[in-house]
Amino acid sequence: MNIKKLISIDIQNALINSGAPKNSDPLICRTVNLNIADYQSNAAMKIAKILKIDPYQFAKNVILKIKKRDMYHNIKTAKPGFINIVLNRDWLSKNLEKALYSSRLGISVVHPKNIVVDYSSPNIAKEMHIGHLRSTIIGDATVRIIEFLGHKVIRSNHLGDWGTQFGMLIAYIKKDKNISISEITLSDVEILYQKSKKKYDTDPTFAKLSRKCVVELQKGDPYHQNIWKKLIDITVSCNSKIYKKLNITLKNRHIMGESSYKNMLPDIITDLKKKGIAIKNKGSLVVMLENKKNKHGKPMGVVIQKKDGGYLYSITDIACLKYRCEVLRADKILYYIDSRQHQYLLQIWEIAKKAGYVPPNVVLEHHMFGMILSDNKRPFQTRTGNTIKLSLLLTEGINKAKKIIKNKNPYFSEEKICKLAHIIGIGAIKYADLSKNRMTNYIFNWKDSLSFEGNTAPYIQYAYTRIMSIFNKLQTPPLSLKGNIILSEKFEIELALCLLQFEEKIIHAADKGTPHIICNYLYKLAGIFSSFYENCTILFPEKTEISTSRLKLSFLTARTIKIGLDLLGIQTIHYM
Repeated sequence: MNIKKLISIDIQNALINSGAPKNSDPLICRTVNLNIADYQSNAAMKIAKILKIDPYQFAKNVILKIKKRDMYHNIKTAKPGFINIVLNRDWLSKNLEKALYSSRLGISVVHPKNIVVDYSSPNIAKEMHIGHLRSTIIGDATVRIIEFLGHKVIRSNHLGDWGTQFGMLIAYIKKDKNISISEITLSDVEILYQKSKKKYDTDPTFAKLSRKCVVELQKGDPYHQNIWKKLIDITVSCNSKIYKKLNITLKNRHIMGESSYKNMLPDIITDLKKKGIAIKNKGSLVVMLENKKNKHGKPMGVVIQKKDGGYLYSITDIACLKYRCEVLRADKILYYIDSRQHQYLLQIWEIAKKAGYVPPNVVLEHHMFGMILSDNKRPFQTRTGNTIKLSLLLTEGINKAKKIIKNKNPYFSEEKICKLAHIIGIGAIKYADLSKNRMTNYIFNWKDSLSFEGNTAPYIQYAYTRIMSIFNKLQTPPLSLKGNIILSEKFEIELALCLLQFEEKIIHAADKGTPHIICNYLYKLAGIFSSFYENCTILFPEKTEISTSRLKLSFLTARTIKIGLDLLGIQTIHYM
């Protein structure tokens, strides 16, 4: 049920029939004051100004053209040209009943599209750090949201498993005979990477050997491939533990690393040269982008193959695009990658389109995101200035949640405390990020994130728990309640209107890849329910029909919160 969309269609048609341009925006919004109306259109004033006519008279003409429907109780105008809409309370009640008994809360399924979502994408041979948090959880929330709407989602964990860093690591392992590749851990690999990088930057002979190792690896040499595969296995195993702890839907089968496209590269190189898109420049193979200029004002050159025959990330990413369009038949491809990669992505997209690898109807979107900052508005780091490991951040969140739970509920068993701490701690970390517009930087604060007040996961989780405790005491299955939902008090109507906004918010979040819209909605819903709970007695022994109605509204609120948090990848609990 998307009330805003239904009203928008009716108002837009009425505007056009009254002389407005065909693309006129009906400008529908919820009113702040229910004493005035439920919804309001501000379009008449804007259009009247363009048409140079009286806005109030134009608004009066518009409402005469609005199609009569059961959903409307009345539609009136107010100066200088507002169109105020009050919905039929019986109509609202009927749709709330439908939502209550629907597994999807009455939310429509869209015409499905094939959507590839590229997210998380950590590098091999390194532990995931806090920089991977946003890509991982924002991407996963978006995947859940668009999948819920009915789209066919293809998750893609584009691991950085093919490049110079492997040449450095393999070269270092080859030279140091004391390193046992069979016993190595990811922490060991990180130390080796730091040592090999330092040697690569200072020792020309080692740098040459590293580049040679890259070429041998890309050619498929068994020795180099064996070390490379071991490094991948170690990293993937550690990443999987992080994903499980974060409740992320990425599995090993979703891994499509850079190496997945290695067999496509020679043919693409040949094709780009044949089409005149790629040319030799100082021994390297380069694609010149005429409409993009470098700092000297000349066409931008994107290198796709080095002098020694080694492939660069650019050609791999072009192959990846080709595969997603031709093999996966993508209608849309979403990238959850750091904003600093935007210019690079635009270059890759342009080359792939120029080569004909991306059909004109395929939509490519880069869903950029900002940085996580400390209180000093600097990147969130350890005291020594190092990037925080994601595993340490999650452990810290769980431990802090455990302390809070022990203080609030000292009689809980250790098992109960640990289970709650995991759900609350992880939920708090995820929600603290997801509740912010992904385009902005934000300051991470433990105290705020774990608070049971304000726009936090614990606050919303508690709202769910409080509702479910009512039914636990009643010991009555909520869906067995007999009687209709009755809307008479303003707190009931406000809650009803908010509940029926859920589909609208999901669609908006899916269109923009902005999970914070769902977070803001859930926070508002929890707050409206709190007002309803405090002002409307739910259990009336002498007024069964009112009690039943309010219990139904309460249970529908709980179900909406649960599904909303599920879409964010955050769990609910029945006790806190």
